[in-house]
Amino acid sequence: MPNGAGEIKPNHYRDMLKVVWRNRDQLPFAWRILRDGVCDGCALGTTGLRDFTMEGIHLCMTRLNLLRLNTMAELDVSCLENIDGLSGLSGSELRELGRLPYPMMRKRGEPGFRRVGWEEAYGVISDRIRSIDPRRLGFYLTSRGITNEVYYVAQKVARFLGTNNIDYSARICHAPSTIALKQSLGVAASTCSYKDWLETDLLVFVGSNTPNSQPVTTKYIYMARQRGARVAVINPHREPGLQRYWVPSVFESAMFGTKLADDFFSIHTGGDVAFLNGALKHLIEINAIDEKFIREKGRKFKELKGALADQSWAFLEKHAGVPRGEMQRFGDMCASARSAVFVWSMGVTQHVFGVENVQAIINLALSRGFVGRENCGVMPIRGHSGVQGGAEVGCVPTNFPGGAAIGEDSAGALAEIWDFMPPVDAGLSAVEMVEASHSGEMDVLYFAGGNFLETLPEPDFVREALERIPLRVHQDIVLNSAMFTEAGEAVLLLPARTRYEQRGGGCETTTERRIIFSPEIPGRRIGESKAEWEILMEVAERVYASRKEEIHFRDAAAIREEIARVVPAYDGIQHLKKKGDALQWGGARLCESGQFPTPDGRAHFKALRPPAAEIPDGWFFLSTRRGKQFNSMVLEEYDSLTGALRDEVFLSREDAGRIGLGDGAPVLLKSEAGELRGRVKVMPIRPGNVQVHWPEGNILIKRGHRDPRSGIPDYNALVQLFPGKDAEKEAMA
Repeated sequence: MPNGAGEIKPNHYRDMLKVVWRNRDQLPFAWRILRDGVCDGCALGTTGLRDFTMEGIHLCMTRLNLLRLNTMAELDVSCLENIDGLSGLSGSELRELGRLPYPMMRKRGEPGFRRVGWEEAYGVISDRIRSIDPRRLGFYLTSRGITNEVYYVAQKVARFLGTNNIDYSARICHAPSTIALKQSLGVAASTCSYKDWLETDLLVFVGSNTPNSQPVTTKYIYMARQRGARVAVINPHREPGLQRYWVPSVFESAMFGTKLADDFFSIHTGGDVAFLNGALKHLIEINAIDEKFIREKGRKFKELKGALADQSWAFLEKHAGVPRGEMQRFGDMCASARSAVFVWSMGVTQHVFGVENVQAIINLALSRGFVGRENCGVMPIRGHSGVQGGAEVGCVPTNFPGGAAIGEDSAGALAEIWDFMPPVDAGLSAVEMVEASHSGEMDVLYFAGGNFLETLPEPDFVREALERIPLRVHQDIVLNSAMFTEAGEAVLLLPARTRYEQRGGGCETTTERRIIFSPEIPGRRIGESKAEWEILMEVAERVYASRKEEIHFRDAAAIREEIARVVPAYDGIQHLKKKGDALQWGGARLCESGQFPTPDGRAHFKALRPPAAEIPDGWFFLSTRRGKQFNSMVLEEYDSLTGALRDEVFLSREDAGRIGLGDGAPVLLKSEAGELRGRVKVMPIRPGNVQVHWPEGNILIKRGHRDPRSGIPDYNALVQLFPGKDAEKEAMA
């Protein structure tokens, strides 16, 4: 049917009209943001309405849906005088109230917030920080359009104040990718560019749903398939957006839809290592590995080969959730391809064995020599703009800018540039800061964006932790629910500007390592809001006024100049000054011609054994999924890609039939952490697995289950499902 009439699909043109209507009071400003700014949505990256991969317009609904955050009017602060009426509002309802215009403060026991001046706010923060052990101070930044300049200043401020307790949102998503890539290849980023998608023979998506999180990639996939690429998807759920998509900028596709994936491999949740091991085992058996590349460029393949020989097909089938033939079929796809690009996201990383999952992908890619040459590579795709740069400029608790591990020598080298000695002990991650707060070991926690109540497991535990912190600072552009948790002593709200309002502009780093300059956009400014880096810098200057010259930056250009000195890979960022200015650190591809920056100059294979994933009778393995949202920011209750509402539980037809349930049937999910009520949505998902939306599903996720090497939470759980009347009985019990 033309334009997919009657089918479950996004209606892009209708949604675009909605965006125009929502921004009708600031249309010229909105247009300048789109025309001249760098997208604050996912990390594909644009300069205005163009990207660096394809001809034509680069614009998607993710960016358009975020546009209102930049154009909305200011909040009427009188509504904060008593927060009782706000505490029950959803995140979207709180955002609709408008932008934060002034610093606000609430002390413990007070009914709401009162307006304060910047100097009073700075005084409260600086007095508290000066009085505490720096180890009891922490900083956390989230992605929402934050630039490299903000990340860099934030981490320098933290270290200037004596702590390495600084973390940011991307580590909760891709820390396992960073660790696995660094250990195996010597790099910690995508080894290829998006252009490599367009000419590759095989494009593989593992635990990634790009039509939802990075919609413009559907056009890249469309173009790749037009040029002969085959597309394989490895995922428990057969995502409708990867089956068929209506690319709005391609007439034929917009009218009739486009098949995107050639093959789906519906494995068990957590079955990635077993499935990929099986594919590699098959490649070895049919002599389809690149023996010359392995011999000359690799290490420890013999150990991997021996481990695979000890893993029977029955063993791999049990853990992967698919028969041997499916693993062999995928192996044959890899064997027949002259080039391949492997793309993955949080379906791979957010497990207690996330690092191993990524290493299994790398093993397979290396076995065919699919790294370091044209139209090949491994890509941990980023769902949020700028996060690639956050760690690279040092916004993590374990590394200084440029990636050097924290220690005496690296701190000394940094001190020669900074004129002060940063702390030499590794800091706390976001999860560890929450645990320390719950134990009464954190005195000040400073947020630039972020809402731990919505992003971390066991929200009730997180709420208790936040309430025990004497001073919380929320630097943000809009309200969120975490701001209304009771104050240990005081809570401060500091109004920030968006990236488009940042004095002197700013840069983001994309998934493909491209650093793009986004200029300051003329237009309305909200109240007394300030650029995020300026707020952080001014806080630090008030804490140690006699040393303010050590932390002061005259403007954003000065920050970029210092980044170029401190982070060698970012040399050139100091020359980015206007729309269109960009550079790609490392070039189009990393590890070119098999040159790996590991200590021995070789790529390292890793012998892996599939993790135990036993599902007891009557239980299901639950994973969390994303819908019509950006990060934890839910945009709509209805997901136009799946036809699902936020409370619907994805269940296979086989499981639903066995239990005697149909679409819409009420269910109760129970895990060791909590329970969640929902309704059944029969979907094409591997039997034995269920999916619920995140962040709603966080109530089922047990805290403390973390990847031991990266420290990120496991966003999966074993659950029981109680249908209909049984759900009511179980709830009463």
